[in-house]
Amino acid sequence: MITAPAEAAGMTALEQIDSRPLTKNQKNLISLVVVGNVSEFFDMFLIGFAVSSLLKDPAWHLKGFEAGWIIAMSGLGTVIGAIAWGRLADRIGRKAAFSWCVLLFTVFTLASVFTPNDGWIMLAICRIFVGIGVGGLNITSIPYMQEFVPAKQRGLLSGLASVFIPFGLFLGSVAQMIVGSNWRLLIALGVIPIFLLFWLRMVPESPRFLQSRGRTAEARNALAWALEFPVERLGALPEITSIQSASYSVIFSKYLRPLVIITLGSFCFILGSAVIQGWGQSILGSGYKFSPGMVGALFMVVSLGDLLGRLSSAWLADRIGRRWTMFGFGLVGALGLLLAAASAMIVGAAHWDVSTAGWIFFVGILIAMTFGDGAFGILNAFGAEQFPNEARSTGLGLGYGIGATAKVFGPALLGSVFGTTVTLDSIPPAFALFAVLLVFGGIAYLFAKETKGMSLDSI
Repeated sequence: MITAPAEAAGMTALEQIDSRPLTKNQKNLISLVVVGNVSEFFDMFLIGFAVSSLLKDPAWHLKGFEAGWIIAMSGLGTVIGAIAWGRLADRIGRKAAFSWCVLLFTVFTLASVFTPNDGWIMLAICRIFVGIGVGGLNITSIPYMQEFVPAKQRGLLSGLASVFIPFGLFLGSVAQMIVGSNWRLLIALGVIPIFLLFWLRMVPESPRFLQSRGRTAEARNALAWALEFPVERLGALPEITSIQSASYSVIFSKYLRPLVIITLGSFCFILGSAVIQGWGQSILGSGYKFSPGMVGALFMVVSLGDLLGRLSSAWLADRIGRRWTMFGFGLVGALGLLLAAASAMIVGAAHWDVSTAGWIFFVGILIAMTFGDGAFGILNAFGAEQFPNEARSTGLGLGYGIGATAKVFGPALLGSVFGTTVTLDSIPPAFALFAVLLVFGGIAYLFAKETKGMSLDSI
């Protein structure tokens, strides 16, 4: 246990957190949240690689429409999960919600492995429940972490929950390269995160949740655990002005403005990235004729670009502010989507080889994922900061959950347009639309309240 420096007289518990460097326990919690998000989204990304294999599997006879719905159902699950778990996290606690999310998605991932040939409906249903678990994890983990870290670093540190999510895509790419076309084994790897439940036993429940339930002694112990000194040295806890968490009706009546901003912004930023994550592998493989090994290698690069983008947005948010970070990343990401849209037109206009145009498409989605999806390094952390303590998880879950319908709309739309096979003539109008919406999303966040450097209790 470290020795605490002499605190100023009357310093509160939150001021103690703000005045001290991160402890081993704080870093342990941050690591848990990061690994949890990487693990859950590793599973979500695996379905894109699995569908790419199923489209070529003669035993499945899978059509583009059916593949689109398998991918879209994962998105539907995340919508349900974000809305439901956001509210539940405020009712049963962040840690408890985190645990149930992990358990839910791993159980139904395992069930997906036993889907019979041509059983795309069963696979789609399993993916709904996987998505419910995954959709709740990011929503519950960000407010959870925010309660334990200094305000001046909150953008970067809470953003880390989303920053390393692309590493899940990287791991999925590596797994796809190693496993090849064995989609059952590929999906089975998504069960590994069940071991997170043992790690969760080492960390305490949210102090604000405990305090709101009258469990003040436990709340003090949780913050003393984070600071790594005896609870007797802990300053006063912030006063709780609202004991019960806000209901959905309160969110709509009292916090409609931030709800609308988060909903529109999330929808616009999610749409393009959801299509790339769900259909990018199939477009490169079936449309642009890249080999499975090459597709896996290229998506490793995409995942690294996305990771760097998320890290940059989280870092910039504490320096130039959340609003301008979101706006700038939206604009640059839209340029990448426009380049991807132009790749298919170049094939006909310049009479280039299809694979050459495929490289242009790849560069376009690399830019789009680095900036458009890279904005997720701060997107949900910023969204959570738009609501006060009693409404934080519920408001974020509802706004992001409604916005996450883009995960259903985008892949299903593109799957319907493709029909039975992946065709390049459908790419320009679809990706141009995604680009326009991404610009609109960046503008939407300019109307949000700037929260750089503000304490959670002053919001």
